[in-house]
Formats: sequence, structure tokens, C-alpha cells
Amino acid sequence: MRTQIAAANWKMNLTFQQGEKLLDDILAAEIKLKDHQKTIFAVPYPYLTMTRSEVAEEKNYYAASQNCYHKKSGAYTGEVSVEMLHSLNINYCVVGHSERREYFLETNVILADKVNLCLESFIAPIFCCGEALAIREAGTQNEFVTKQLEESLFHLTAEQIKGIVIAYEPIWAIGTGKTATTAQAQEMHAHLRSVIASKYGEAIANQVPILYGGSVKANNAKELFSCPDVDGGLVGGASLVAADFIEIIRSLK
Repeated sequence: MRTQIAAANWKMNLTFQQGEKLLDDILAAEIKLKDHQKTIFAVPYPYLTMTRSEVAEEKNYYAASQNCYHKKSGAYTGEVSVEMLHSLNINYCVVGHSERREYFLETNVILADKVNLCLESFIAPIFCCGEALAIREAGTQNEFVTKQLEESLFHLTAEQIKGIVIAYEPIWAIGTGKTATTAQAQEMHAHLRSVIASKYGEAIANQVPILYGGSVKANNAKELFSCPDVDGGLVGGASLVAADFIEIIRSLK
């Protein structure tokens, strides 16, 4: 079975103390993950060391960065490099979240650079893709996400693409309370897998985890994760509530 992942994205929320308590409460549930399951906490930069320490003794629990800079090093005040993340033993980094694309104007080319730097430092990118409401309403969402994959990932080798986690974000369903139906989620995830297969073959495509990232909640996670091509979720708001995220972890296939 492909790796199944419950990934929390705290975004710019919680104080250090609140984040520490949230992790304590989630880990207190003592959910024993199976070999093919992972739980990942994408936390703000100041909490990375604390999070890594909290999960250090837990099997298949990891800390992730929410972002990295697209240059290796240099005079970029306030930015955080992949090398810095690697020096903290961080295993994952979210790349290209819709908020980064929209608010910070990150392009597919910039994201390709971030992916390259992550892989060079043995950090697995959680690569986000997805369409806004206008694109969905125009019926061009498949072409849109195909271009995102082609321009940011398709320079990679087959071996490298196996080290990527993809997160599909229907932007129209993030923070709006709207959620894609299970049929819509499965349809897009199957399309993404077919796009990867067209470049790298079905055997490789069937090894790449594709997460759903649009308003995953405790009461819809099991249904969403039951879709054949949905391999878990990248969870925003619900990951800030211990009871909700615990239920989401338990919903993994």
C-alpha cells in the first residue's frame, strides 16, 4: 500500500506554549501508526526544534517546515534555507502552498528551485497544487494542475519523483467551509496520478502519495481517505484541535 499521511499545517497560528500543549495532547492518544502510515506536523519556524523533539521517540511521526527559500544561502534577511532545515534534522517541507503562491507570488519556476534544494538536502517536499474557483467553474482545472506539475516537477528523475509527496488543494475549499465531494476529490487525484504516469509510468505513479488539502475535518476524513487515490490529508484548521486531528489520524487507510 502507498504511504498514507495525516499532515497538519498550523500556518501562522498558536504560541509556543499552545503548540507544545497541542502536540502533547495529540501524542497522549498513543496512536500506533502502521508501517505505511505517517503523521507530519508542519509548524512555524520557531517551533521546529520543539516539534522534532516531541516526536523523536514516536514511530512514523515527523516535523515539517511550512516553507523554505528558493536560494541556497546569501543576503536574504528573514528567510530560511533548506540547509538550515537539514541541520535541524527536519525531514519534510511544504512547497508551493496556495497561500504562498497567492500572497507571495511564488511561481512554478521558483517552486522547482525549492524542490531541487529540498531533495539535495534529503528533505521530502510536500508539493501543493490546485485551482481557484474561477478555474474550477471554467472547467479547466485538469489543465491547470497538469501545468503546475509539469513546470515544477517534471525535470526530476523517476527516482526523485518517488521522494515527493503531492497535496491537492482545491483553493475554493480552503477555509471556506466548502469541501470537494468525495467524487471530485477522487477524480482530481486520479487525474494527478495519470499525469505522473504519463511521464514516469504507472509503477512509479502508484508509489507517490497524493494528499487532499481542502477543509479536511474529523467528520469527513474517513470518507475522503477511503477514495482509492486519496492517500491522506494536508489539514489546516482541524489540525489545531487535538480531538479533531486525533480522529483524522485514525481515519488513515
